[in-house]
Amino acid sequence: IIESNSFMSLNSTAFSHPPYFLLVGIPGLEKEQFWIAFPFCIMYAIAVLGNIILLLIIKTEPSLHEPMYLFLAMLAFTDLVLSTSMLPKMLGIFWLGSGEIGFLSCLTQLFFIHTFSSVESGVLMAMALDRYMAICRPLRHSSILSVPAVVTLGSLVLVRGVLLVSPFCFLLHRLPFCQHHVISHSYCEHMAVVKLACGDTRVNVMYGLFAAFIVTGSDVILISVSYTMILRVVMRLSSREAQLKSFSTCTSHICVILAFYVPALFTFLTHRFGQSIPPHIHIMVANLYLLVPPMLNPIVYGVRNKKLWDRVVLL
Repeated sequence: IIESNSFMSLNSTAFSHPPYFLLVGIPGLEKEQFWIAFPFCIMYAIAVLGNIILLLIIKTEPSLHEPMYLFLAMLAFTDLVLSTSMLPKMLGIFWLGSGEIGFLSCLTQLFFIHTFSSVESGVLMAMALDRYMAICRPLRHSSILSVPAVVTLGSLVLVRGVLLVSPFCFLLHRLPFCQHHVISHSYCEHMAVVKLACGDTRVNVMYGLFAAFIVTGSDVILISVSYTMILRVVMRLSSREAQLKSFSTCTSHICVILAFYVPALFTFLTHRFGQSIPPHIHIMVANLYLLVPPMLNPIVYGVRNKKLWDRVVLL
């Protein structure tokens, strides 16, 4: 009886937590993955090089220690962590066929990807607030968004991401997975892992919706309100030249916002309502969602911002 109970306990443990998951990459494009990895690798190299250059320039140039550039440094660091959390493993899948990832390693990757996706959303919201203060409250901009205030805001965004994403890992850790361990994805994404569980996942699904609403919903609302008020102020300016100048300071940020939120919302909605969308399209967009913004951000800001571009040329 004791041996039987021990065997059942071990068997239950094995079913609850598989020793590893198997990431398939891009379902339906397994033969093409080897070649798809090359543009992904180039995008990652541009993202790493561009964001490291941004961080070095902002760190070494005292004149850039202003709210906008400090937020940009936070965005660059976030992009580095976000893209590095998924691409090296993805290249291993595409080039080496190394799709195995340990259970705890999968949860760790999931934690970093979702935490820093939340941080990126929060930094974009903070940058919209900075643009609002600079255009609508220029006389109070430097006093309200001082360096300590910027650091505090960035810390709060990071803490929010950690606190909201940590329950994902704890809730997944308590689920039994039986013999299901093949993840139809290129990285450990929350809903892709939840779909493998053979227990009751309603809490996981509901909490995932709650966290997405708290992060994306609140940030998008605040960004929309900020730019609505900016638009109202700019349209009241008497000079056409002043209007264009004010708009140009926001153009880079708007491009970055669209590059981040459009694929993010597509991926989120496809998981829940897009059953008719082919899996390979869903997974490709999910991959690009973590690669395109980190690659574009330093290019967009570096080219459109004269102060940054001058430092890049000197470097």
